[in-house]
Amino acid sequence: MTAILLPIFAVLIGFSIAIIAKPTINSSIKLLLSFSGAFLLAITIFEFLPEIYVTQNKEIGIYIIAGLLVQILLEFGSKGAEHGHTHQKNTTHFPWFLFISLCVHALIEGFPISENEHILYGIVVHKVPIAIIISSFLLLSKMKLWQSIIFIIVFALMTPLGSFINQQEFILESYKAPINAFVVGVLLHVSTTILFESSKNHQFNASKLGVILLGFIIAYYL
Repeated sequence: MTAILLPIFAVLIGFSIAIIAKPTINSSIKLLLSFSGAFLLAITIFEFLPEIYVTQNKEIGIYIIAGLLVQILLEFGSKGAEHGHTHQKNTTHFPWFLFISLCVHALIEGFPISENEHILYGIVVHKVPIAIIISSFLLLSKMKLWQSIIFIIVFALMTPLGSFINQQEFILESYKAPINAFVVGVLLHVSTTILFESSKNHQFNASKLGVILLGFIIAYYL
């Protein structure tokens, strides 16, 4: 139940912040995004990767690369919204490419969360700033409010749906390691991109370094 409720709660928190505070993508949001990226990356490396490679199957690396490549393809539609990029605020049409890409991404990252509590926490922390940024984009666009609400609701449900699918009987145990490795590839791409791109002109930023270290430390001691 936790794997279903927490991701939904995280997206709703982000949407509520966007409605109440109407934040711009300022330094505070970027710091929160950097923290979430560092936390997700560290959780993936400290907790998820060792579990996958315990099988000592060399083919696991292929699935990780496949996940990374699929995430790159998804970003042709989302334009990088998974790691904080949003564009075309004046759009009046429902952003179908963005919607589909984000939903597929959210579905994929939901697969392991019912079986790995640490990954669940990493994804929940990641979802809050992303939901703030996406919600702000939708609310600042010329779309109708009901369209924005439907977008957010469906997006919020996709990660729990991925968890639900992964628990079904047709997902054989032999498929678990390849699926998890695929998810690792997706998470590695998203989390590292957040860290590399969240500073303006890639300049050194002491505040950003501080929140990144904090994310790493919390993930290590979790």
